[in-house]
Amino acid sequence: MRRFGRTVVTAALAVAVVAGTAGWASGDSQRAVTGPPPGTAAWRADAVAGRPLPDPASTPPAGVARFFAGLDTAALRYLVRTHPLVVGNLEGAPLRLRYEANRAAVAATGDARYASLAAADRQVLAFDPRGRGQVAEVFGDLEHAAHVSVVVPGADNDASTHDARRAPHTGPAGMARSLLAAAGGGSVVIAWTGYTTPVGVGLDTAVGRLAEAGAERLARFTAGLDAVGAPDPVLFCHSYGSVVCGLAARHTDAADIVVLGSPGVRADTSGALRTGARVWAARSPSDWIADIPNVEFAGLGHGADPTSAAFGARRVPAADVRGHAGYFAPGTQSLAAFAAIANGEVR
Repeated sequence: MRRFGRTVVTAALAVAVVAGTAGWASGDSQRAVTGPPPGTAAWRADAVAGRPLPDPASTPPAGVARFFAGLDTAALRYLVRTHPLVVGNLEGAPLRLRYEANRAAVAATGDARYASLAAADRQVLAFDPRGRGQVAEVFGDLEHAAHVSVVVPGADNDASTHDARRAPHTGPAGMARSLLAAAGGGSVVIAWTGYTTPVGVGLDTAVGRLAEAGAERLARFTAGLDAVGAPDPVLFCHSYGSVVCGLAARHTDAADIVVLGSPGVRADTSGALRTGARVWAARSPSDWIADIPNVEFAGLGHGADPTSAAFGARRVPAADVRGHAGYFAPGTQSLAAFAAIANGEVR
């Protein structure tokens, strides 16, 4: 009888979470892209100057940085030419080398959906064509940045939609551009579409499977930033991206973690995230995410509302934000606050 009761509760919770609003109606189940990029086997079998190449799966980014620091120009050119997908996604490799490698890797796909990413003025820090595609793009001069922010988006984002035509302050690249314009000189913003996001608003958005895989990738990405001497980042985590950030929080050296339009971060309180970062939360009064039940049971739901007083995050004003995607709109209180946090102006 008890087992039957638990089954009923779990089923009811699944319905509540997945059908919490009329918008949560459909979604295609996704398989998370994990592990090192294509071409890793050939990379592992290769060597330069008699030295084995660092394993993309097991070598810490700091070790990768040390390896590349010992190579001459000819060796660097060889690796970019021979292994562009690996070099372009190798955390700890020199930034300019990764930009060049990813330009070549994008062009090599011959896929029109990605063609704009191969332009000479794009700074693509990661590109993985597997699945729906993943990409990380830098806006600003990361080599000389005083402040670095990373935008972690939610559902329906991938390499082809990363910079798709839509409202200019939405989507990963749009949010990054808007934040950079508000933060001004000295700041750099990275649009990190570096994990397999849910499609639609179905069961994938109600469970943590994709977020767990994304959290591992985000933690390694931030370790890569540290390995090349970048400042500790501020993470801006939108919607399902906030679940990713919540799971990654204790494994990153983020200075601040800002969650916006969040369904929960898989923690009951900000202290439960076990991070030294300051934790911030924003939610618009008109954001439909408020209708999603803040529960977590048997793997369903993402837990407490980060904007609640009990959670303990610092609040970001968002009274003038429209809907679920308007947090980076120019002129909003939220964007002004984000810029101040990104620049380290709020204590």
